Amino acid sequence: MKNKSALGVLFLTTFLDLLGFGIIIPILPTFAQELGASETQVGFIAAIYALMNFAFSPFWGRMSDRHGRRPIILVSVVITALAYLIFAQTTSYEIKIGIWILVLSRIFSGIGSANIGAAQAYIGDVTAPENRAKSMGMIGAAFGLGFVFGPPIGGFLKADFGIEMMGYVAAALSGLNFVVAYFFLPESLKHKNKRAEHHNVIRSIIIQLKRPKINQLFYINLMFITAFAMMQVTAVMLWSDFSDMDEKAIGFVFMYIGISSALVQGLLVGRIANKFGERQMLLIGLVLLSIGLFAMPFFQKDLFMPYEYIAIGLIALANGFINPALMSMITKLSKPDELGQLTGVYQSFGSLGRIAGPALGGALYGIDEHLPYTVGPILLMACFFMISSGRSQFTVAEPEVEV
Repeated sequence: MKNKSALGVLFLTTFLDLLGFGIIIPILPTFAQELGASETQVGFIAAIYALMNFAFSPFWGRMSDRHGRRPIILVSVVITALAYLIFAQTTSYEIKIGIWILVLSRIFSGIGSANIGAAQAYIGDVTAPENRAKSMGMIGAAFGLGFVFGPPIGGFLKADFGIEMMGYVAAALSGLNFVVAYFFLPESLKHKNKRAEHHNVIRSIIIQLKRPKINQLFYINLMFITAFAMMQVTAVMLWSDFSDMDEKAIGFVFMYIGISSALVQGLLVGRIANKFGERQMLLIGLVLLSIGLFAMPFFQKDLFMPYEYIAIGLIALANGFINPALMSMITKLSKPDELGQLTGVYQSFGSLGRIAGPALGGALYGIDEHLPYTVGPILLMACFFMISSGRSQFTVAEPEVEV
């Protein structure tokens, strides 16, 4: 199968995965509150998912180097389906037990979704370095499309059929994802690395942080994800508390985010990367994201639609620039036999931001709704100055030699 066909199948499996994710995630904060969770506990529930990503991303990445990308993707999809089946049971018991079932479902969901490093390594296997940013952008577009269709479907299912049906539909999508990947996704890794070293997650991160160019990309990704995650976990609460939006309307806001992100990553990323390079694309994204985040909590109820949609559009545009640029730079610095492990560790380190972001965002929101949207831009500006003051550090050429 040609590389374009393989990428097409990976695009479809990624879309199906994110469609199930998109059904659940927009209602998660308010649903957790319905089960009795406080703002801080909502952040904790969101952080559990990221903690599992942190622990399992290097594991899946290393296993994909040893056994191939395809079997890892298949196994992780099965685990994700199990997570959604557990989620469907949250309202079958009393509230206190329901919260713990929700926590368990997020644990399994975090383990299953930690395969993103293997998926990105797949892209690195089948694309040339000069096309890497464009290919990463296309897979990012699949993420965006998952959020185009997932949230409105989720809002509709919850309003008309209840939480149980949301879980069962998401599990069914994971089942379809498994069938598509099993029959149509070929193996991309030509030479498996059976001697890939086993390190625990902390040791794996320490090894990569000793590599000068790579460690700075790791730190930038961490701060970017922390800022973005603070917005993700508090945005639904912000709109619920200070606007007249119901769950269906919030679902359509996420749909707008998905459309914007998909258009940016599918149509613009390749052209911008070719014209300006990943470094410049990354700088532009950080500035746009800072502006969009800072603007979010200052809307007026009667001006919500025009004002908030502009801020969200900037955030979607920025996210479409930042993620492909960082991932392209990381894969270009990797040696072929360590690609899965490096992308896995990269995702794991970034998961620290998905742990800190929701917890910090929930706590800051409890103090003042503006704080998550002030602290986030400060972190992003720190990234901007780190990149702009070290031009040579971010000119990616040959893979680095491991220390």
